[in-house]
Amino acid sequence: MAMHLPSGKGRGRRSPMADINVTPLVDVMLVLLIIFMVTAPLLTAGVPVNLPESRAKPLEQEQKPVQIAIDETGKVFIDNEEVSDSALTSKLQAIAGRAPGPDGKPAQIFLRADQALAYGKVMRVMGELNAAGLNRVSLLTNASSSTPGSRP
Repeated sequence: MAMHLPSGKGRGRRSPMADINVTPLVDVMLVLLIIFMVTAPLLTAGVPVNLPESRAKPLEQEQKPVQIAIDETGKVFIDNEEVSDSALTSKLQAIAGRAPGPDGKPAQIFLRADQALAYGKVMRVMGELNAAGLNRVSLLTNASSSTPGSRP
């Protein structure tokens, strides 16, 4: 049986490969895609609140609003930081004292309250917002998929 042996000059050397192996790059990109798909929903959550549903359309805004959440136990959170009832007034006055936005108006407030909460607790927080001069308050709800006149 005849065997073809390379000449003595190139023995033990390999010729340069002209192709680029993209398999490791694709593997890394798929892992990153999965990581981002899993973590993206967790970044927007904040304080877990069971919001009521509404057919209202979302508002357009230019600056980042202040998020105020009231959970099912009645605890108040300002931008994911728990605030005691006694410190709520001073925190809201500090927010009202900030420089106005580019439109010259005070900060926009997004109020999220659990649907199982008593109406009085939500109205007490809204009263504190009004007393601090924060009148641009949006009540957040979950989008409803029902049509007018239909029942869930």
